[in-house]
Amino acid sequence: MANKEKLFSEFQAPTTQEWLDKIEVDLKGADFQKRLVWRTNEGFNVQPFYRREDLANLKTPDALPGEFPFVRGNKKDTNEWYVRQNIVVNDPVEANKKALDILNKGIDSIGFRFGGNMVSAEFIETLLKDIRLDIVEVSYRTCQCHALELAEILVQYFEKMGYDKEKIVGGVGFDPIDKMLQKGKDTTPMLPVLPRIVETLKDYPNLRCVIVHSDTLNNAGAYIVQELGYALSWGNEYLQQLTDAGVDVDTAAKSIKFYMGISENYFMEIAKFRAARLLWAQIVKQYEPKCDCACKMVINASTSTYNQTVFDPYVNLLRSQTEAMSAALGGVHSMIVTPFDAPYEQATDFSERIARNQQLLIKEESHFDRIVDPSAGSYYIEHLTDALAQEAWKLFLKIEDEGGFLEAVKKGIVQDDINATNVKRHGDAAKRKEFILGTNQFPNFTEKSDGKRAQGSGACGCAAGKEGHTCEAPFKKLESTRLAADFENLRIHTEEKKVPTAFMLTIGNLAMRQARAQFSCNFLACAGYKVIDNLGFKTIEEGVDAALEAKADIVVICSSDDEYAEYAIPAFKYLNGRAMFVVAGAPACMEDLKAAGIENFIHVKCNVLETLKEYNQKLGI
Repeated sequence: MANKEKLFSEFQAPTTQEWLDKIEVDLKGADFQKRLVWRTNEGFNVQPFYRREDLANLKTPDALPGEFPFVRGNKKDTNEWYVRQNIVVNDPVEANKKALDILNKGIDSIGFRFGGNMVSAEFIETLLKDIRLDIVEVSYRTCQCHALELAEILVQYFEKMGYDKEKIVGGVGFDPIDKMLQKGKDTTPMLPVLPRIVETLKDYPNLRCVIVHSDTLNNAGAYIVQELGYALSWGNEYLQQLTDAGVDVDTAAKSIKFYMGISENYFMEIAKFRAARLLWAQIVKQYEPKCDCACKMVINASTSTYNQTVFDPYVNLLRSQTEAMSAALGGVHSMIVTPFDAPYEQATDFSERIARNQQLLIKEESHFDRIVDPSAGSYYIEHLTDALAQEAWKLFLKIEDEGGFLEAVKKGIVQDDINATNVKRHGDAAKRKEFILGTNQFPNFTEKSDGKRAQGSGACGCAAGKEGHTCEAPFKKLESTRLAADFENLRIHTEEKKVPTAFMLTIGNLAMRQARAQFSCNFLACAGYKVIDNLGFKTIEEGVDAALEAKADIVVICSSDDEYAEYAIPAFKYLNGRAMFVVAGAPACMEDLKAAGIENFIHVKCNVLETLKEYNQKLGI
């Protein structure tokens, strides 16, 4: 007879209040709310711990994989996803050759991108030569004014090759609103093409042609709730326009695909994809489709470019790896890992191989594809899923009250909201409230740019003046600037003009001088300054003399707050203007030091970026 006794049943389970009482004791009077509760940027708080009772009123833990509302994924027995790589097509022969090569290296999804002036039957035949479209996923993106033409050519090609319509998987990237957001152009004349392109591809149930590119918002700095809420409204805009044009809701919903970004917030991104499926299923359900299968949300996820960096670029691998893990555990349909060198160069064979292998690693070695929704039942992730869903739903309803997503874009509401977040995040990065490892925190002291410069965005392949495209920009646009760009520009400017030397004058209390020297080195190296740390000096004269011998442009005194009253002013006077003098910290005697003429202080409350710009100016850089 099987033993069904529960483990640890002899121990009495502590209550939530008992946990809180213990925490209060350990905090020794510190404020619980301030010390342990995380106030997210998403509009809700995260507690330091969760218990089963926190899920008592949630419905998500009762959901099953592959069943409405699909919070636990679209599949019942596997978490398989397509490993995708995009190819920019300049020459169809070369692009075809590259596609065939990477399909033999673990890729099973290709995304072709090409200009509208290339679209023709001959082009498609050359591009797709020897690619088995019935066993791999292929997506296509061209200029919006050529999307319908492309769809018609593809149908002719599929019929010519005799493919089973059920086995054609992929997409044709028609999304005119995305161009409005990115470029501010009026692409509304292209919207009547929506029902026509859906009608063209209606016999191909797994070839989706209406795309919601909310990854554009992610790469412009949007918070998770913003991307999620706007993506839902964006998708609903297209769904409403299609049904208003007479397309039945099942066909319309099955024509829509979501391209979403993945930010660095590991657990919250897992929850985002779960919440996205949950809410989209509820939205489509209101249109009364004949089959719940129309309520499935199909997501292609791509790792973010917003947090990628030019300096210390291999850290980009760490960022994209955790992002890829979030998307895999969140149950996406397909995924793109952005190569680590994307910010400053066209991806190399090496960087593309590493990007592919990042996905293959979590598939073949970590088996992320074996278990459906492994995060289900986690008190924390279930809470995040519910909280994100609630906040995103509020944003969705707000945009609907504005007349829908298209109207909100025309009014600039969406752009203003995302741009404001981008500005805030850049401000937080400048103050190191938001860390960018290797850029504004723990930079590589000796790294040089070696000619690396940030890449600009690509241009549309259509000629100006064609339908839906003009040279004017009547609407506001997103201001997409990578989070690290301000620090990178400052560091490159310093490197090109003059690299100053910052010397740590360490004296007094051993622990404090070491801590402050390390802090100061990291602080000043963010601008590319050469930093010289030291073990310590017996006198300030010895330290200043050593700094001048090292030809220092900046002397940073590093000691304890109490000892600054003794050391700082004599050191400043002995230096006598022969280099910039900086105090590491914000000591209680700061006003006395300022009265003596000392004006430079660096500490945790500084705006690092603005301080370094000021120092560059003072140094004539």
